[in-house]
Amino acid sequence: MGAVRMRVQTADKTSQQSTSSRRWLQWRKEIELLSDLTYYVLTTLSGYQTLGEEYVSIIQVDPSKRRIPSRMRRTALIFFHTFVPYLLDKVLICIENELEAEAPPTSRTWRPLSHVRLWMQRAVGMLSESQRKALVPLVFALQQGITLLYRLHVALFYITGGFYHIGKRAAGVSYLRVGNVSGDDPRISNSYRLLGALSLLQLGITLTLQFNNLRQTQRARHEWKQHRNLIPSHQVSQSSSRSSRCILCLEERRNTSSTPCGHLFCWECITEWCNTKTECPLCREKFQPHRLVFLRNYN
Repeated sequence: MGAVRMRVQTADKTSQQSTSSRRWLQWRKEIELLSDLTYYVLTTLSGYQTLGEEYVSIIQVDPSKRRIPSRMRRTALIFFHTFVPYLLDKVLICIENELEAEAPPTSRTWRPLSHVRLWMQRAVGMLSESQRKALVPLVFALQQGITLLYRLHVALFYITGGFYHIGKRAAGVSYLRVGNVSGDDPRISNSYRLLGALSLLQLGITLTLQFNNLRQTQRARHEWKQHRNLIPSHQVSQSSSRSSRCILCLEERRNTSSTPCGHLFCWECITEWCNTKTECPLCREKFQPHRLVFLRNYN
């Protein structure tokens, strides 16, 4: 009886840890948004320097380079730097989920941006099946395009020395050095330009590889359409009926990814999990996040 009781207690603890981890993954981005918003309200919006700005002796200025940004401009900076990336990420993931969902979810639990999700469900419900399939790669391309835009913007910053964040460029807020101004060392500027050129080269290689992967995906999809009729229908139904749910979000897996131990999860779910625990949620095997494998064309 003692051994049975111990096993039950261990199972309860494991279930509680899994539940708390799912809650953390569900609300992690909202907590990060709230912390960033609190930090910038107490510093930028209040007219104080951030820790990084104080460390390197720089202050924010408006496009005239002579005045401190107005409160309206600083508010716009905080909005573009914190809210816009959050909203873009949430809206695109919501659209992708609704486009790939075979049936509307029955859960009534409140989630972040739940009203937006209901509106997305109604809008996607008006589309045909072919239109949904056509929009899925477009949403994925938009997600990848936003990531590449960030990388391009950072590379241009290294070359020109302008705006590091897109939010500062949108709000027109730049920096001015204060204190002992003796001019920049040309060697430092040249090293940053070299870093920017290398970043652009890496970005070009990434685009080339992604374009090549897209061509291979399209070719594999075309070959599958040609040979799918050769597979017996009962085998297709058996293979399509197997479980494909992610245990972290309890929904159909999106962008299926594998851990080194062979367990399958959503790419977004397992990467967010690895931000807090570098172990498999199922078997608890330790692994480094770079060992995750994104399974392309996995159904």
